[in-house]
Amino acid sequence: MTDAHNRSDRFELIAACDESVLARFANEILESDPPLTIRQEPKPTLLMQQVREPVERRPFNLGEVVVTPAEVSLDGERGFAMRPGKAEREALSGAIVDAAVAGGHNRTAAMVDELEAAGEQRAASRDREWAESRHTAVEFETMEDEL
Repeated sequence: MTDAHNRSDRFELIAACDESVLARFANEILESDPPLTIRQEPKPTLLMQQVREPVERRPFNLGEVVVTPAEVSLDGERGFAMRPGKAEREALSGAIVDAAVAGGHNRTAAMVDELEAAGEQRAASRDREWAESRHTAVEFETMEDEL
């Protein structure tokens, strides 16, 4: 299970969270007009996706994917988010939410609940997809262990 209080987990949860939820929380946070500095403008960029090949377990670059990172400073706390695709508003909203949770904003409990619910929905969706496609998996035998 992921924990939205853990920053590494929170990055994953923000990436999985619905954009309308992130925007709603970002707007609520900004209503009180806290000091906000945009440290990295949200701008789509290419990121190399690395995976491990299954035989020798060596990493290799699968290809480039489009992501949108953003970084802010909110009330002295740094926030970061990276969203898949071209997603400037979502990345900025996610960075604001990250900084607010890190700084213990008064809406932290609600944000943590929503982020963790998004993570559970994502895990359930992955489990359903895996269950639907599992019967199509192909098993390969290798001779590396026999040499």
